[in-house]
Amino acid sequence: APRPDRPGPRTSPRADFDASVRAARETAKRCQEHGDNARLLPHASSRNVARDMDVIRAALGERKLSYYGVSYGADLGAVYTQLFPRRADRIVLDGSTDPEATQYQLFQHAGGPAEEGLDEWAAWAARHHGTYRLGRTAPRVRASVQRLLDRAERRPVAVGDQRLTAPLLRMLLKQQVQHAENDRALAAMVRDLVDAAAGRLDEPGEELSALLKLLASPEVADGMVGGALFMCGDGGWPAGGWPEDPETYWRNSVRSRAAEPVFGPYVNGMIAPCAFWGSEPSEPGTAIGNDVPVLMLQALRDNNVTYADGLALHRKLTGSRLVTADIRAHGIYGREAEGYRPVPCADRAVNDYLRGARLPDRDVDCARQAVPER
Repeated sequence: APRPDRPGPRTSPRADFDASVRAARETAKRCQEHGDNARLLPHASSRNVARDMDVIRAALGERKLSYYGVSYGADLGAVYTQLFPRRADRIVLDGSTDPEATQYQLFQHAGGPAEEGLDEWAAWAARHHGTYRLGRTAPRVRASVQRLLDRAERRPVAVGDQRLTAPLLRMLLKQQVQHAENDRALAAMVRDLVDAAAGRLDEPGEELSALLKLLASPEVADGMVGGALFMCGDGGWPAGGWPEDPETYWRNSVRSRAAEPVFGPYVNGMIAPCAFWGSEPSEPGTAIGNDVPVLMLQALRDNNVTYADGLALHRKLTGSRLVTADIRAHGIYGREAEGYRPVPCADRAVNDYLRGARLPDRDVDCARQAVPER
């Protein structure tokens, strides 16, 4: 996968954006020109993945398919129910999106909830000012983050032999703010970045080191390119619908700064290779509307896919029941396996349903769980 140009010692928001445009154009070019991709890429779509799922079902000799999917996997499960409604058995969708929105619009929707998640984290960091020294109040913690980003928009932050631009910092912040259990790691990372921007960091801590190592991994870069196949191959929801004019991204990112100063430029300005893909999707997106029985789960304070977007799919899947958990998280089933605090109410609902129980008679609200202070 191509990597963005190494940033120079000085930059600007427009220079950073132009670098992302060059990287997106190069990714599209390499994808189209590699091997026989030009012939194969039109077949890479969410609808075809759903068809592949049904082929696997048939190969296993199963009359119906049971399925659990989270995030894009949840939307993919909804596509399956639309294409193969009579072959859907126990379907569980965790963290879904609005089927009437494009993927770019869904990214935009996440800006406000991400700012709210950062507010929650800032309040936590203020209570732990003695450890992280980011500010004694939530507004002061937010101001520390904003100063860091403002500085990085002029001069990338040097950490070891890497230079971290403001778009990259926004991405790191967005990844960490998704889960309340990451608050400590996010505070430690921001403390390191503030020190690095001031030239006071000798060695990054384990949180920042792990993220930088992950970002430098070729496997991660290749995985991100792999996701572009469906983003650019879908004719609409769930993964498609990206503007072709780079200036659309730039204008939206500039406009977003007033209301969403930290995450607006990221979710609005993240240009996809689809702007330069060169081939049209072979099919339109999938319009959802069916009464297949489905168990849905959604975190109320999810800042990756919004609760409102999940409700929109719930309304389209008229046979569905929705389990809501009042937590800041992306995905609420089986969280303990990932090192997060479990939601027993949601785990029971899913496990019982997959074991053969009927769907709940009505939607379920799991009581809010406080994340223990650490």
